[in-house]
Amino acid sequence: MYENSYPNKRYKHTIEFLKEVAPAGNILDLGVRNPFSPIMEAHGYTVKNTEGEDLDTTFEVVKDGSIDVVTAFEIFEHLVSPFNVLQAIEAKKLVATVPLRLWFAPAYRSKTDSWDRHYHEFEDWQFDWLLEKAGWKIIKRKKWTNPVKKIGIRPILRWFTPRYYAVYAERIDS
Repeated sequence: MYENSYPNKRYKHTIEFLKEVAPAGNILDLGVRNPFSPIMEAHGYTVKNTEGEDLDTTFEVVKDGSIDVVTAFEIFEHLVSPFNVLQAIEAKKLVATVPLRLWFAPAYRSKTDSWDRHYHEFEDWQFDWLLEKAGWKIIKRKKWTNPVKKIGIRPILRWFTPRYYAVYAERIDS
């Protein structure tokens, strides 16, 4: 079903992690419907996506008590302040992935797309601290690489250096 290429390798790792930590449920997936949405549905999840609202300033959508799991796959790096939406989430479970900061590559930025910008490329401990401060307890973590078919020092390093970080966290009752 999946090739060993971007984004299919990422999707394979992501769905395996999601099935492991949240085998079923109603999902609110932060971000508009995307190629991963039907993959989750094919694995039995009921998926509702956000509608493109600015999650830095508008978080009413995450205050839905009927949602079992909030997922955020490569979303938080696009927010100026992910803390605010993380704190506002009412679901008890969160599954998120973020691209990790790579010491040998510059942070990603698009010069043509005003939304496709990374305000953050996290180190794992930074993302952990952010989640903990926003009221989440990390239950499980996973990292994986993202090799590219190019020649050079950086492409070789991508074979050994994790690029993606997945976290399953549960809301700490206050």
